[in-house]
Amino acid sequence: MKLIIAKSYEDMSRRAADVLAARVKEQPSCVLGLATGSTPIGLYADLVSDYEAGEISFADVETYNLDEYRGLSGDHDQSYRYFMNDNLFDHVDIDKARTHVPDGACADAEEACAAYEAAIEAAGGVDIQLLGLGHNGHIGFNEPCDEFPKATHCVQLTESTINANSRLFNSVDEVPREAYTMGIGTIMKAREILVVANGEGKADIVRRAFFGPVTPEVPASILQFHPNVTVIVDEEAGRLCE
Repeated sequence: MKLIIAKSYEDMSRRAADVLAARVKEQPSCVLGLATGSTPIGLYADLVSDYEAGEISFADVETYNLDEYRGLSGDHDQSYRYFMNDNLFDHVDIDKARTHVPDGACADAEEACAAYEAAIEAAGGVDIQLLGLGHNGHIGFNEPCDEFPKATHCVQLTESTINANSRLFNSVDEVPREAYTMGIGTIMKAREILVVANGEGKADIVRRAFFGPVTPEVPASILQFHPNVTVIVDEEAGRLCE
């Protein structure tokens, strides 16, 4: 594992964007695994700036997002499909037919998850997977539990995750209680993994996830076993790791 402690959120975002951009430039038809949430907004903005400057093209890139709320269609303004369109896809030359997010509108959880898992395998797997880090150590929507879930599955969200995400909705009651998410096994199959985290509130979980025991009670801790992981944090999130 490679840990980079950046000076600021902006520095963290730029460094992370450079990692993804380098992969796209080296392998124009690569498969990117993407994440949502507040943390990657800056790096997506940097990638858009790189595209606008003529430094990068996404024309042949294929993408698979980590997760989606169950029950939200892609045109809902809090869906993760909407987030990706708004923050990246609408602003670069990517073919949206090659961008994939779990189908939150599909009521059949088994069907939705199996189809997504099969699509990732058919694409040859993910070349580089971007991850954020939840306050409880979740990656994707893989919450703390008794075992590491392997494949794409439907998960019941914890109250802490629901409360953390409620700031994006009109009220906590509007936050979906379930989500479709890549499993830990799916994530671990990615050939390279890039983790970003920022803010003082992430300092403890960064230390526990990457320097503590590997346990499904801290889902991100499994990344210690991956052979090619880069973790980029700002100074506040990395303050317990120095």
